[in-house]
Amino acid sequence: MRSVLMKLCLFVFLCAPLCAQTHVSVPVESQVYYILEQAELKGLCSPLSGVRPYSQNIIVKAIKEILATENTKKLSDTEREILGQYLDKFTKPKNGIDWQKGKYHSETTITKKEIPLSLNVGANVSMEGSAGLYPAFNERYYGTEIWLRFYLNGDMGSHVSWEFSGEGGLMKAPRKKLGTYNTYYKGFVDHEEYRNQELIVYSEPLTHFPYAYKKRWDASIHPLGSLSSFESWPDSLAGAYNLLSEISASFLEDKLSMRLGRLSHEWGSVPYGSSLGLNQTARPFLGIEAEFRPFTWFSIATMTGFLEFFNTQGEKKSGMTSQNAYSTTLFQFKFKDYVSLDIGEGVIWPKRLELGYMSPITNTIFYKNNVGDFDNMAAMLNLKVQYPGIGNVWASLFWDEAFWVSNWYELDRSMLAGQLGMSFSLPFLSFSSVKLSYTRVNPYCYTHTRTYVPWYGERPMEQAYTNNGVCLGYYIPPNSDEILVKFQTMPIKSLTTHLQYQLIRHGANYGSSAVDGSSLLSELDPQKRDGSNPILKRYFLHDGAYQWNHIIKLGVEWNLPRLPVSLFGEGGAIISYFTNTKEEANSGKAYPYEKIDTPEYPQSTGFVVSLGVKVFPR
Repeated sequence: MRSVLMKLCLFVFLCAPLCAQTHVSVPVESQVYYILEQAELKGLCSPLSGVRPYSQNIIVKAIKEILATENTKKLSDTEREILGQYLDKFTKPKNGIDWQKGKYHSETTITKKEIPLSLNVGANVSMEGSAGLYPAFNERYYGTEIWLRFYLNGDMGSHVSWEFSGEGGLMKAPRKKLGTYNTYYKGFVDHEEYRNQELIVYSEPLTHFPYAYKKRWDASIHPLGSLSSFESWPDSLAGAYNLLSEISASFLEDKLSMRLGRLSHEWGSVPYGSSLGLNQTARPFLGIEAEFRPFTWFSIATMTGFLEFFNTQGEKKSGMTSQNAYSTTLFQFKFKDYVSLDIGEGVIWPKRLELGYMSPITNTIFYKNNVGDFDNMAAMLNLKVQYPGIGNVWASLFWDEAFWVSNWYELDRSMLAGQLGMSFSLPFLSFSSVKLSYTRVNPYCYTHTRTYVPWYGERPMEQAYTNNGVCLGYYIPPNSDEILVKFQTMPIKSLTTHLQYQLIRHGANYGSSAVDGSSLLSELDPQKRDGSNPILKRYFLHDGAYQWNHIIKLGVEWNLPRLPVSLFGEGGAIISYFTNTKEEANSGKAYPYEKIDTPEYPQSTGFVVSLGVKVFPR
């Protein structure tokens, strides 16, 4: 007995990973989502839900269906090996410690009905170093991410599973101050309860590619040497933690699933990472969710959760104006392997017991009219058409504040985000694809004017479509567009690689030619939104300064054979410059623009590289 306990303690302290459980979710960052997407694209499995994360049981069933399908001949030997590898990863192991995989699993049964109970314990380690070199400014920046995660999970019977994980880490992601920004616009005259704020603007983390950094810490960071302080960003080396948890259940042969948990999500029947409504790049939050799939062609998913504040002015002051809940409902319609249609809605609402927003059968956009205009409503639409074995095309729309204006094409009031894309598989390489997309996010989309609400006294509430300072939707900011070309392949069982090009254009959110509505902190002037105020008209690229980022990067992840270790890295270049008009920004008219190079808006070429290792990757 003593020997067994010593081995268990040794296992924990040597960072052994936990075993996947039947209904515990698979993190949305897992490569398995891309693999299943490619299998679905080839017509090798039934259409999968657009509501992620999936449970491990759902993933195991999908992989078994792919391997058992009559079209298995469409799979290469390498693809079969890859699927077998993930099938083994998410299938329950035998009792005891598997030292090769670093897993400890214990399972027993209780009562005369032999109800199964299981317990898993473990941990994993992720370490990454990154660097950014900017020769034009003679600047070098270095960053790091070191995280140790501890897990406990298990099954309680055949329908319920649970998991708790805690992670502690050290990180550094340096930025630099760019200037200041007005939440309304420069020259806005305060009136009634609406007050302009001048905020400091920082660059994206300089050791990562623009709009690609995903912060892993909860609440605040604690700089080394001052661990008692609560700061918002690790410009210097700092410590932090995060906690994730869930209780999940599945009934009616997985047609009904429910979950209470704090997790990351990706909702939408569009390619992985493309959702405009709820994207995996968002920070996790605690929520109650459910999905019911009574038919192969229809399902309904719903979730209500509590969002978290971004600590920019201390815990109390920042939290006082950011006390929001989030509810969303998504209806999914599917016609075999050919057509997927999502119709959804969402609402950001200051916390209170508002049953209408929690109810999946109540339309929140109309319900708002019954309880007062205090909340931020949104509507979502996704349409994907696919020909199995060839590819798919899709279109997505996110409509913030869900308010119709006749001259929507020129007004800031039309707070829309849209996306068009296509993805096709490459038959001569295993699990390989090319993805092309164009995304446009209008000014003020994902933002909201601070609102006074009856139950929070004299403090206006922030109600932007954000959580902990990060957008719940797409990762580029308001008043931006993106052209994306991505090639991804798994040439051998243990290797994943991608090559990607992006052009991201974004209205300047600082300086003398800043364009209104270009930040998640922007607030749309509640007066004269009908176009009578020329500042509230938009002319993308023609109404002020815009930054153009050409980004090309190559990434690789290699799982070492016969070892629970993976190496990963990414490197590439960023070519950045600005354009501007000769006229004043936000003039309400479209003017020609030209490329500029000034101290305020400089040109630059940067090189970014990151290298890392995962021990017992999840």
